[in-house]
Amino acid sequence: MRIVALAGGIGGARFLRGLREAIGPEDEITVIGNTGDDIHLYGLKVCPDLDTVMYTLGGGIHEEQGWGRADETWSIKAEMKEYGVGPEWFGLGDRDFATHLVRSQMLTAGYTLSQVTEALCVRWKPGVRLLPMSDDRVETHVRITDENGTRAVHFQEYWVRLHAAVDAEHAAVDAEAIIPVGADTAKPAPGVLEAIAAADVILLPPSNPVVSIGTILAVPGIRAALAAAPAPVVGLSPIIGGAPVRGMADKVLAAVGVEATAAAVALDYGSRAALRSASGEGGGGRREGVLDGWLVDTADEAAVAAVEAGGIACRATRRT
Repeated sequence: MRIVALAGGIGGARFLRGLREAIGPEDEITVIGNTGDDIHLYGLKVCPDLDTVMYTLGGGIHEEQGWGRADETWSIKAEMKEYGVGPEWFGLGDRDFATHLVRSQMLTAGYTLSQVTEALCVRWKPGVRLLPMSDDRVETHVRITDENGTRAVHFQEYWVRLHAAVDAEHAAVDAEAIIPVGADTAKPAPGVLEAIAAADVILLPPSNPVVSIGTILAVPGIRAALAAAPAPVVGLSPIIGGAPVRGMADKVLAAVGVEATAAAVALDYGSRAALRSASGEGGGGRREGVLDGWLVDTADEAAVAAVEAGGIACRATRRT
């Protein structure tokens, strides 16, 4: 069986680890990883979601954090601070620095992000084929309003710096809009559309539906490829009982006008069958739906009827 999964960082990586253990030796997994979280720091290209998948499946992840390297040290970051070079709010450990150095050297030498990712995986042997969603630069930005006025900041700054600063005196900054900068002109990386077309099943893990899966779908051609794929597309709800499985999906869902419920997320992804039946030829200009099936936790069993009314098969199952 050829399985394709669209994945973000921690939630997607942990789902993939369980999936890899559940499949047979003849089955193949291709992972299309989000690169909208990518950021340039200290002159280096950092790909948090690709690295989290690679480290998690390769046995090098910091299990408690869910990101970064196990047995990490922080000498380089401490020295950079002594030189007054930031940002201090983003943690890159010494082992992690090595990955970004290799990636940046290869990109400077003319290799594409797809080629670099393949080379890095030679070391980690994740047991899946890991593809970036695009070789082009895409960065997710967030529009906020704070004491400095209304502005757009990189998603990493919004989540890591601004939310790390939340305390009794400083409230969380709301996300007003999510902007995948560069996505509209990006192209799917080599192999992405081909993997979708050849898949026997396509999975949307419980990754963030806005800044992870949503950013992947924002790359022209990928949403349409899912809508037209011969294989069934099944998603797993990242919301259980009105709260994210992990992270801040509720905050960014609010920014795009979607309720943080299992049913609302499924209906926002949209039904492939419902859209096809609306026009018979791809929806008459409407946004392509991507789901055939949706799995929710038993805590959200009441959502099943609403999801199925939207043309998406839905089942409630207990998380293990």
